[in-house]
This record gives sequence, C-alpha cells and structure tokens, in this order.
Amino acid sequence: MADLTDIITSKVRIKILELFLSDTGEMYHVRGIAREIKEEINAVRRELGRLEKAGIFKKEPRGNRLYYWVRPDYPFFGDLLSIVAKTTGLGAAIIENRSKIGKISSLMFSGKFVRRKARKGEEGVDILVIGEANLPELANIIRVEESKRNKEINYTAMSRDEFTFRKKRRDPFLLSILSGSRVMIIGDEEDLVA
Repeated sequence: MADLTDIITSKVRIKILELFLSDTGEMYHVRGIAREIKEEINAVRRELGRLEKAGIFKKEPRGNRLYYWVRPDYPFFGDLLSIVAKTTGLGAAIIENRSKIGKISSLMFSGKFVRRKARKGEEGVDILVIGEANLPELANIIRVEESKRNKEINYTAMSRDEFTFRKKRRDPFLLSILSGSRVMIIGDEEDLVA
C-alpha cells in the first residue's frame, strides 16, 4: 500500500503532518509535539521551521511557549488532508481491507469528519459507501476507529442503483451529503457528483 514515505522523506515531517492533519483545529506547542510523535525536540523544531517557511503552519508565542497550527488557507491544504486521510487511521484500514468489505465503487468521508468538527445535532453522515458492501466487515473496521476516537461514526451504505435512483429524484438526504465538503477514499469524485 502507498504511504507518505513514498513522497516525503523526513519521517519527523510525516509524523508532524499526520498529527496536525488528523485534528486540524488543534494547536500544539513544541514539547507537546515532540512527546506526541516520540521524536527528538531539535528534529521537531527543525521540521516545524521548514513547514512554517513553506506556509503550511503558523506560529504564535503564548507565555514562554511557541504554539503551531495548520493553516486552512494554505493552497494545498485539501490535498494534504486527503493524503493523510487515505494513509492513516480509518482511511488506511478501509483501503487495506478493500477486498474484504465488498465491491465498493465509491467511499467518501465528509469534510467535517476528516477535520474532526462537531456535527450539529445527530444529522451528520460521516461516511458514504456506494456499492455492494459487506456491512459486518465494514462495521468491524469502523468500530475500531470509534473506540480510538471515543465517538460514534455515522455511515450510510447504498447500492449503486439506489444511489443513482436517489440522486435522480434529488433526495434531500443524499444531496445534503453531496453538497458538503468531502474526501474521497475509494472512487472518483466526478462519478459521485456528475
């Protein structure tokens, strides 16, 4: 399976990007990052400097600590988020077990799910699965991630025919999912929204 090490050679940089992009709203101070990713503080400082210089991160001094956060207005923010979503956590588990979960033509995470933003009420769908899914196997994979996040993950599965039918009928539930931001894990976004 493809990994971030295929395109980024610094393992510290990869760990930092995975940390920040797995929870985009979070701010971290240098020592906290070093503890979290279990790397030397000097290597962490060096990579943070490079990532800040590249425009991916911003920093702010607070007291005697320097806090960093990822810039959502960075031009390649969505692309980095997509790469991390596919190579870590639930995305990686789904891709790795693709043959076990059935003949999936498309699988997408909602943008709010990837960015770990709170849903309003209970209506949000985090994952949309289109195809002939092996639901017990998919549920097992999702359950593992739920226990890691300590949060329920809402998902909807439908056949390709049902998806096409509901899309033609302009089903409000489906349109609300498709109108939001998303990260494609399996399949092509053009096929989904065309």
